[in-house]
Amino acid sequence: MTERNVPPADPGPAGPSTRHPIEGTASRKRVAIGASVGATIETYDFIGFGIAAALYFNTVFFPANDPLSGTLLSFATLGIGFAVRPLGGIIGGYLGDKIGRKPVLVASLLLMGVATVLIGALPTYDQIGVWAGVLLVLVRVVQGLAFGAEWGGAILMCFEHAPWRKRGLYTGITQAGFPVGLLLANLAFLASVPLGGNWAWRVPFLLSAILIAVGIIIRLKVEESPEFEELKDEGNIAKNPLTEVLRTDWRNILRAFCLRVTETAGYAVTVTFVLSYLVSEELADRSISLTATMIASALGIGATIGWGALTDRVGRRPVYLFGTIVTLLWGVPLFLLLNTGTAVAVVLAFVVSYAICQNSLAGVQGAWFSELFAARTRTTGASLAYQLSAVVSGFTPLIATALFAGFGWIGPALLITVYGLLGVAATLLTRETWGRSERAEVEALERSLALASPVRGEAASAESTASGR
Repeated sequence: MTERNVPPADPGPAGPSTRHPIEGTASRKRVAIGASVGATIETYDFIGFGIAAALYFNTVFFPANDPLSGTLLSFATLGIGFAVRPLGGIIGGYLGDKIGRKPVLVASLLLMGVATVLIGALPTYDQIGVWAGVLLVLVRVVQGLAFGAEWGGAILMCFEHAPWRKRGLYTGITQAGFPVGLLLANLAFLASVPLGGNWAWRVPFLLSAILIAVGIIIRLKVEESPEFEELKDEGNIAKNPLTEVLRTDWRNILRAFCLRVTETAGYAVTVTFVLSYLVSEELADRSISLTATMIASALGIGATIGWGALTDRVGRRPVYLFGTIVTLLWGVPLFLLLNTGTAVAVVLAFVVSYAICQNSLAGVQGAWFSELFAARTRTTGASLAYQLSAVVSGFTPLIATALFAGFGWIGPALLITVYGLLGVAATLLTRETWGRSERAEVEALERSLALASPVRGEAASAESTASGR
C-alpha cells in the first residue's frame, strides 16, 4: 500500500503543514490545473506529429512516388519518438526524485516547444532530398525525450498534492490534458486544411509557440511536491533512484508496462493507424476523419476525469479490467464499422475507441501507477514503466500497416485483440492499491485527525460530504 503520512496538528491558516495533509494541500487545485495545462500542450505537440505523419509526412519528407513506402517511413519516424521516450522517462524520473518534480516539468515543456516549432520550419524532401527525413528524425528524438520526461513529473505533482480520497479524480484531471491536447491538435490540422500545400501541416506546429509561452508561465507558479519536500527535509532522497527501483520494484515496473501497452498501443491502432487507413482506402476524407477524432477527444475530456473519479469509489483494478476487456473485444467490430464508409459509423468508431477503450485505462493510470511505488523512487518507477511501453506503441502503426499489407484489415483488428488480452492478464496480476481495506484505513486516519484537530477535521468532513462519500 502507498505510504500514508499522518500530518501533525493543525498549524493554523497562515502556515499549512509541510507534510502532506489527508485532505490535500491548499494548492491542490492550482497544481492539478497547471499539470493538466502542461500535459495539454505537450500532447498537442507530440500527437500533432502523429496526425501529420498519418496525413502528410509520407509525401512531404519522403519520396512521393511510392506511397506505401512513404507511409511506412513516416510511421517509422513517428515510432522513433516513442522509442526514445523511455530514455526521457529515465532522465526525467531520476531528476524528479533527486532535485524535485517542478524543475523537470518546466524543462520538459520548454524542450518540447522548441522541437515542435522547429518541425514547422523544416525543409521538405523536394527541397533538400533525403536530408529532410534525417532532420525530421533528429527533431523527433528531441520531442520524444521531452515527452518522456513530462508524464511522471506532472502526474506525481498532482498525485502528491491531491486529497488521498480523490487521487483518482485529481490525476484524472491531469490525464484529461491529453484528450484536450488531442482535440486542439486535430482542430488545428482541420482548420489548416484550406491553406493547402505545406502550410496545411506547418501552421499547427508553428502555433505551438503560443501555447508553450502560456504553459511555462503557469508551471513556474506551481509549488513543489509536498512529499518530495518532506523526503528532502528528512534526508531520505534516494542516492540513485534508477538502480534502487530496478532492484526493489522491477516486478511493478513490468506489470505497469504491460498495463500501459494495452492503452497506448491500442490507441496507436484504433486512432493513429485508422486515420491513415480511412484515407488510403478512401472510406473517409481528412475532414471527416479529423472531425470524428475531435468529437471523440471532446468526449474524452470528461470521460478521462470520470473514469479516474470512479476508481476512488470502486478501486483501480475493476475499472482497468473493464477497459481491457472492451479493448479485447473491440478489434473486429471497429473495422466492420469503419468499412461501411459512413460518417456516423466513423464517428462512433472513434468515440468507442477513445472515450471508452483508451480513456478508461488512461484515467486510472495516474493514481494506480503512482501508488505502486514508494515516494523516494516514485517518479523514476512510474515514468520508466509508463515510457517503456512507448517502444511498443510507437512502432505499432508501422506493425499495423505491415499487417494490413499482408492480411487486410483483419490483421490490425486482431492486433488490437492481442493488446487487449495482454491488458486483461496484467490487470489480474497487479495488486489493488485502493481497495476496501485501503479506503477504510484512510477513513480511520481521517477520524484520528479529526480528534487531534477539530478545525481541520470539520473541513475534511465537509469536503467528504460534498463529494457524496
